[in-house]
Amino acid sequence: MLIDPIKATLLVIDIQEKLIGAMSDPEGTQARARWLLAVAAELKLPTVISEQYPKGLGPTLGPLLEAAPGAKVVEKNHFSCVAAQCLPSELMAREQVIVCGMETHVCVLQTVLGLLALGKQVFVVEDACDSRTQANKAAGLARMRGAGAQVVTREMVVFELMGSASHPSFRHISKTFLVGEQP
Repeated sequence: MLIDPIKATLLVIDIQEKLIGAMSDPEGTQARARWLLAVAAELKLPTVISEQYPKGLGPTLGPLLEAAPGAKVVEKNHFSCVAAQCLPSELMAREQVIVCGMETHVCVLQTVLGLLALGKQVFVVEDACDSRTQANKAAGLARMRGAGAQVVTREMVVFELMGSASHPSFRHISKTFLVGEQP
């Protein structure tokens, strides 16, 4: 199954000020998530950003919000966005959910398992997820894959969303996001 821009939405989970420093690759995670958010904005993909207890863990990182000016930000206290019932109806109405964020083995995992239980097609963007340890990240990805989620990369996402080189944004995205050194 391919990602379909008519059926898909992007969900970025808990990339927040007081959490990012504890991750195994904080700079890379932020840069890759920002890249994905910017591509989603360019392609006008509906986007939701969740925040786990923002009073204590701080808001989503500023550069991520800047990359996604149209994103809807939701708050939660449950680890799972599904259990928290914080996902907007626009996201829930779509069949496919592209997911990234942190921590891979906690909030991302529990959200993905919840989305799968609701019958959603879920695509986990491996290179835009992180945990405090690589072992936890690997275990989370393996469990999601075993449960039926598709584990993908950012480039897989962008090329599937565009579908072909005749997409109106192909040239711009190629020149802006796909040349030179990538995060």
